[in-house]
Amino acid sequence: MDKEESLKMEDLVVRLFEINAIKFGNYKTKIGLDTPIYFDLRVIVSCPRLLRTLALIMMNKIKISKFNLLCGVPYTALPIASIMSEKSEIPMVMRRKEAKAYGTKKLIEGIYTAGENCLIIEDCVTSGSSILETVKDLRECQINCSEAVVLLDREQGGEAFLKENGIVMHSLLTMSQLVQILFEKDLITAKTKSEVESYIALNKIKPETLAPKEDRLKMSFEKRIPYAINNGAKKLLEIMIEKETNLCVAADLTDATDILNLAEEVGPFICCLKTHIDIVKDFHPNFIKNLRSIAQSHNFMLMEDRKFADIGKTVQLQFTEGVFGINSWASLVTAHSLFGESLLDALDQVSSSDTGVFLLAEASSSGCLFDDQYKQKTIKLASKYENLIAGIVCQSPLFKEHPGFLQLTPGVQLNSSGDNLGQQYNSPENVIISKGGDIAVVGRGITTSANARKEAKKYKDLLWNAYLQRVK
Repeated sequence: MDKEESLKMEDLVVRLFEINAIKFGNYKTKIGLDTPIYFDLRVIVSCPRLLRTLALIMMNKIKISKFNLLCGVPYTALPIASIMSEKSEIPMVMRRKEAKAYGTKKLIEGIYTAGENCLIIEDCVTSGSSILETVKDLRECQINCSEAVVLLDREQGGEAFLKENGIVMHSLLTMSQLVQILFEKDLITAKTKSEVESYIALNKIKPETLAPKEDRLKMSFEKRIPYAINNGAKKLLEIMIEKETNLCVAADLTDATDILNLAEEVGPFICCLKTHIDIVKDFHPNFIKNLRSIAQSHNFMLMEDRKFADIGKTVQLQFTEGVFGINSWASLVTAHSLFGESLLDALDQVSSSDTGVFLLAEASSSGCLFDDQYKQKTIKLASKYENLIAGIVCQSPLFKEHPGFLQLTPGVQLNSSGDNLGQQYNSPENVIISKGGDIAVVGRGITTSANARKEAKKYKDLLWNAYLQRVK
């Protein structure tokens, strides 16, 4: 191995300083901020061994094998991405800053397929805007982007801004770590170190000064797929698009045969069937086998509305053990956020990669004790577990700036305003357009009708037309 390829992180920083890739003085960043430290990695193209070392270190920072494509943010990161592509044998695509006025006029060059996962590579992040510009063009080509690896995080808000827009950033170094290494190696003075640290503390970028966030209510389901980090959410969106339906039927019936008959009747018109498996009087494993077969035949997902709410170990047992064996058949489940991170950690440990959890933030029952503080904490918790969370159960558009989550809204019925037990109903149009629902849950409006198939078709058409109206 070349000497440069075995460098430690401290040695890498020293080498970058020696080739004048790290500069101190008065400079401006891309977004116009004055800065006492400037990172200019363009000079590294003249140091091929160091360039190769950096590429290898960045490859080791992340599990690169899970990606189908690599893309360097133009133009400084392109040489790094090229070496990472050659070493990993993962194809690379290239984004132009401007489309050519002739030929194909494409912004994204290379060979790719819609739905492939792409790792973004960048040298230095201040606001994250450069990464987001690249991601936007890739997503418009239906290339999924949810992670980026960078050499230096300037600690000025870029990581948080990228996360809000569906991108997890992995950095080799922060600016604080960089100046600490240089100080310990006697390459900068204590005064210079202090100036940079003060600059970091006083120059955090406010999100509102950056590019506007995506509004999921105005985005088509197709455009939202790349933002969905949870595989269950992605699959659900794909089904919704293919079948042109955002209807979920609540099969709150107590007889297994009745549920199977209902699933067969409404199957062509739904994206999801929601169950309360513990109310089925004649439960048998064969019932689940038959229900899964119907779901596969009609291409809809199964959601068990278990509403997990207990200590982690108990939740794990409720999910994996007992007569119902929920984890063996339900791709989607519901949970309360009352028990916080421990509950989600527990589910994450025993879930497959395709399991999606819907967290409850609001309910359709009158007198519910969920307050505004609880709702916001639920959204914050969901954002921390994006790989596990498919969406939020709520009655209002609480998370417009999180297009990767789906809003599941229960309490939909055409001809009723409620029942004598506190249930409140809304029309399909109101739920989708005014309340922000992506998927509407209809129960008794279909299950108690004389013709469930006919009613499901009616609700399906009304809900889908409401969605089309909303995004237009």
